[in-house]
Amino acid sequence: MASIGASAGLDARGASGDTAIAQARRWYWQRISAMVLALCVLVHLVVIVYAVRGGLSAAEILGRTRGNLGFAAFYAVFAIACAVHVPIGVSNIAQEWLGMGSRAALWLGRALALVLLVMGLRAVVAVVA
Repeated sequence: MASIGASAGLDARGASGDTAIAQARRWYWQRISAMVLALCVLVHLVVIVYAVRGGLSAAEILGRTRGNLGFAAFYAVFAIACAVHVPIGVSNIAQEWLGMGSRAALWLGRALALVLLVMGLRAVVAVVA
């Protein structure tokens, strides 16, 4: 009897359990990416203030970034964190505010993730290469 109840409990969880697990994973990834973004934004702002106060021109800044692998790695992480964080939020907004179905909202988020990733990494390559 106990095994029947246990298997029935697992069956009752079914698709909603999978949905809850997927939602928990998205929540986790959004929070982790937020932590990475917070650090990246702080470093980015410090670099901007340093460049502006130092009186660097755009040409001088690009001269310093060309071939700089550390700069490329940092901004690649920044772009990837954006490509993880933003689409999850947009997907949630599409579901909650626009009444979009969960599958459609997830596909919208995935498409946005791809766009952000491509645009972000292209910008990194353009500034470093």
